[in-house]
Amino acid sequence: MKIGLYFGSFNPVHIGHCIIASHFVQNTALERVWLVVSPQNPFKESTALLNEYHRLHLAKLATEDEIHLKASDIEFHLPRPSYTIDTLTYLKEKHPEHEFSILLGSDGLQNLHKWKNAAILVKEHTLYVYKRPGFEIINTLNAQIEIAEAPLLEISSTHIRELIKEGKSIRYLVPDKVREEIAMYHYYR
Repeated sequence: MKIGLYFGSFNPVHIGHCIIASHFVQNTALERVWLVVSPQNPFKESTALLNEYHRLHLAKLATEDEIHLKASDIEFHLPRPSYTIDTLTYLKEKHPEHEFSILLGSDGLQNLHKWKNAAILVKEHTLYVYKRPGFEIINTLNAQIEIAEAPLLEISSTHIRELIKEGKSIRYLVPDKVREEIAMYHYYR
């Protein structure tokens, strides 16, 4: 099975993440997309993140009714910080029956050269890229790239967290189940 891995902090997961993941399943050769919740991204300050298990739970709520989407905790069981190359190596050993690819925005593609073992990563895996506003798709590492004209949505987890702190509505920005869970447990206040 062809599986796209959509890595992120998902702090919190929002409707834009879900739309992008669904778009790739519907418009590319990918049969499934796993939202890989990163407990500790080497490029982000971990103190700004909601607890990893809460973020995972929110991602599971966001994807539970979608048969082609899944929230994955694979990086919870690997050394930290999480590096994509290590996660892919582990998944290839554990699931040799699947073909794994990386799903990322054009902003992530521009930073790919900073990733651990980026040259090996692009040699062994296809990248499914969607355009992000302000970031051109530039392939400096000669990666195998599939470009999908995904919807351009300017929704950010940072903005959602700010709205929550200000006591404003996040309806329509996150799936309803996620919004209800955030409100119930007072996340991001």
